[in-house]
Amino acid sequence: MKIGIIGSGIVGRVLATAFINEGHEAMLGTRNTSKAEVIKWQKENPLGKTGNFAETAKFGELLVLATAGSAAEEAIKLAGIDQFSNKVVIDATNPIAAAPPVNGVLKFFTSLDDSLMERLQRLAGKAKFVKAFNSVGNGAMYKPSYKEGKPTMFICGNDDGAKKTVTDILNAFGWETEDMGKVEAARAIEPLCMLWCIPGFIRNQWTHAFKLLKV
Repeated sequence: MKIGIIGSGIVGRVLATAFINEGHEAMLGTRNTSKAEVIKWQKENPLGKTGNFAETAKFGELLVLATAGSAAEEAIKLAGIDQFSNKVVIDATNPIAAAPPVNGVLKFFTSLDDSLMERLQRLAGKAKFVKAFNSVGNGAMYKPSYKEGKPTMFICGNDDGAKKTVTDILNAFGWETEDMGKVEAARAIEPLCMLWCIPGFIRNQWTHAFKLLKV
């Protein structure tokens, strides 16, 4: 597939490289194609492409939203809301507020009654959003290796076909997938970012991942 990555931070770059490694075409979308890290990524991934948000959204048959949570809605508008219509959109964002953590606990600009993904789904109503990749660090997003086995990626979204597509991607990336239902489940999945970050902030432990155990 042609994959458009909206956001050129470390998460976007890691996922773009992962898709290329899996044989897909990938374009890294950025506000500034002359940024040093974007140029470096292009040199390291000669099969990859770079472009602005609108070019990337047009290029992608499947899109990945990998911006800061506070910039996600603006990024969709810059890319063109219509260009998200009828496309699977992997939402890797978290609604992290512009405030320091308190005893290791991040602050969110959303409440437990409304998630960032719900806001994005309302903004781009015809897009097929699937929450994924928000509850682990970028170092383990592709081919994670743990002695306990495959970690669990929690996903949600309103379109079953879109979730099947994302599950296939997660399988290829080395994850097991747990479908938590419709878009409202993002209210529970997004705060996993908080939980994941606590050991990092208080013990400098950043290499873990979550695993759901079932009988």
